[in-house]
Amino acid sequence: MEFFDSHCHLDPMRYGGDLPGVLERARAAGVCFLHVIGTRAVDSAAAADLAEREEGLTASAGIHPNDAAEADDEEWEQVVQLVESGRVQAVGETGLDWYRDTAPPDRQRLFFDRHIRLAQRVGLPLVIHTRESTDDVLAMLREALERGPLTAVLHSFTGTAEQAAEAVRLGCSIGFAGMATFRSGGAVREVAVGVPADRLLIETDSPFLSPEPLRGRRNEPAHVIHTARCLAIARGESLESLASATTANARRLFHRR
Repeated sequence: MEFFDSHCHLDPMRYGGDLPGVLERARAAGVCFLHVIGTRAVDSAAAADLAEREEGLTASAGIHPNDAAEADDEEWEQVVQLVESGRVQAVGETGLDWYRDTAPPDRQRLFFDRHIRLAQRVGLPLVIHTRESTDDVLAMLREALERGPLTAVLHSFTGTAEQAAEAVRLGCSIGFAGMATFRSGGAVREVAVGVPADRLLIETDSPFLSPEPLRGRRNEPAHVIHTARCLAIARGESLESLASATTANARRLFHRR
C-alpha cells in the first residue's frame, strides 16, 4: 500500500534536525508521497527546495490567511514568482479564518482573491484553509468559477455534509486530518462517509492535529495511516481501497507538473 499525505508543513523551523528522520519514518510506514505546504514566502521557498531534493515530495506556495496582515505586496510578488517559476505544484495555503483575529476580514478576502486568480491564471490547484468560514469561502469560489475553471482542495475539513456536497459540486476535493479520529469527531466522520471516493483526500497537517492514539504529540506524515484506517472503517471499505483512491486523487491534483 502507498499513502499520500496531501497536506503537511515540513520546513526546518518546525522539525529542525529531525526532518530526515521524519521523512524516513514516513516512507517506512508506506507514506510514499507528501505535499508540503507554504504559509509565507520564505517557507514556501523552503518547501520547494525540499521537494526538489526529496523523491515523492511536491510543494505549494502561498500566504496563510492568519498571516495576511503581516504580508505586504513585495512578499506576495515573491509568492507569485515562485508559482510562475514552475517549482511548485499548487497555490496556497490560502483561505479565510474567522476563528482567529490575527488578520482583518477584508485583508484576508483580498489575499484569498489574489490566490484564487493566480491559481486560475496558471492552472494549478488551490489549497484552502477554512475555519468558521466555509460558507464565505464557497461563495468566493462560486464567484471565481464564473470567471473560469478552478480546481481546489478544502483541507482539514470540519464543515457540514451540506457544505461538503456544495464543495464537491463546485469541483473541490476534500481533505480530512486527525480530527476525524477523535472520539468527538463523529460528525466529521459522517461527513467523510458522504464524500465521493474520487474527491477524498487524507492528510496530517503536520506538525499539528495528531490523530488518535497520538494526541498531544508532535504530528508527522507517518501518522496519516491512523486517519486513513479510521475513514476506511467509517466508510465500510478496506484500508487498501481507501489508500489506493486517496493516493490516486492526490497524485492527479499535485503531480501535474
